[in-house]
Amino acid sequence: MKVHLAIIFSIVFSIPCFAQFGDLGDIDKGYRDEIISLARKPVVKQAFDYILAEDDQTIKNLITLTEIPAPPFKEDERGIAFSKMFKDLGLDSVWIDEVGNVLAIRKGKTGTKTIALDAHLDTVFPEGTDVTVRISGDTLFAPGISDDTKGLANLLTVIKTLNVNNIQTDHDILFVGSVGEEGLGDLRGVKHLFREGGPKIDSWIAIDGGQIGRVNNKGLGSHRYRVTFKGPGGHSWGAFGLANPHHALGKAISLFVAEADKFTSYGARTSYNVGVIGGGTSVNSIPFESSMEIDMRSESPARLDSIDAILQTAVQEALAYQNKLSRIGEKLTVDVDQIGNRPSGELSESLPLIQRTMACTALFGKRPRLTRGSTNSNIPISMGIPAVTIGRGGVGANAHSLDEWWVNKEGHKAVQFTLLLLLSEAGIAE
Repeated sequence: MKVHLAIIFSIVFSIPCFAQFGDLGDIDKGYRDEIISLARKPVVKQAFDYILAEDDQTIKNLITLTEIPAPPFKEDERGIAFSKMFKDLGLDSVWIDEVGNVLAIRKGKTGTKTIALDAHLDTVFPEGTDVTVRISGDTLFAPGISDDTKGLANLLTVIKTLNVNNIQTDHDILFVGSVGEEGLGDLRGVKHLFREGGPKIDSWIAIDGGQIGRVNNKGLGSHRYRVTFKGPGGHSWGAFGLANPHHALGKAISLFVAEADKFTSYGARTSYNVGVIGGGTSVNSIPFESSMEIDMRSESPARLDSIDAILQTAVQEALAYQNKLSRIGEKLTVDVDQIGNRPSGELSESLPLIQRTMACTALFGKRPRLTRGSTNSNIPISMGIPAVTIGRGGVGANAHSLDEWWVNKEGHKAVQFTLLLLLSEAGIAE
């Protein structure tokens, strides 16, 4: 049964009055009532109060972790520190897997299911970036301060809250500090977790960016390639007539854009971008190599495959065209290497995990927004496993830039929200 009437949540504990909307018909009344009942439990009220009292320590953890570099493919230092934090919290089992994911199990009473709570360790910033946190007034400035180090700090506070308040869950909880979420990491940490023979995971909750309100139940798929034209290279005058890799690359881009522009003008939203171009040694040298890195995304798996095919055709046509123009020397070759493959997918809003996330969101005074994104949840979503990505709370901006900042504007509420959602999935043992 669904409700189409004004909903006023007025549960009184450390968070003041909650949501007041004219229509929340997309939230089933049963799940709404379930979340209200859970939030009213004395142990949950007590836990919420504890999270508020623990807010200063959450921020200390945030600063500590932010100042440990975690460049792409080099998350080891932060991973080791994070695993020690897990151990210090007394979790049942803590380990770092083959690819660098930091994992910990908190056993439930029955253990019939495993609920995963994830935040990613890596940042987009290269080795050598200054990650010192600078505080100006109420604002924390540092690369990676919000994406996704705040998620890691939230996760630690959730664990401590469960322990201090002696909350035992019905189901096991797998806490995850994952690697490879950003850029060319290509979700390698989560792909490893969901490989055949990986750990049992029945529900997946990821914390990554944004405020309470985001309910990411749709995965935005992407294909990424590095295309490299290669040739003998030579002097621009003395070796004129050699096939030119730069000319071939330019032709490939021109052919691709002409077709991709038409293709993306209709149907499910699809995008493309040539983000990196490289090669060449001097203005008077025919390059021996020319490369580009290209990103293509689509809401639709079929359309992602289609725009991928447009790229492949453009590259081969450009290769043939440039080789036909050559007058001397060896022909060009081309390498087309896939450097990223994130699957698309979409989960129904009727799934219990999505309904519970929406009900928790409304309880915290925010209208739920079902969104599509490229996050760690892409992998379980594409496999039909219940998964959602939620916000880390507070207010921040300039993610992926050196000027990234975050303000602790009711940041504790995101931790409370995460705990409530986690308990709704894992259950409280009686």
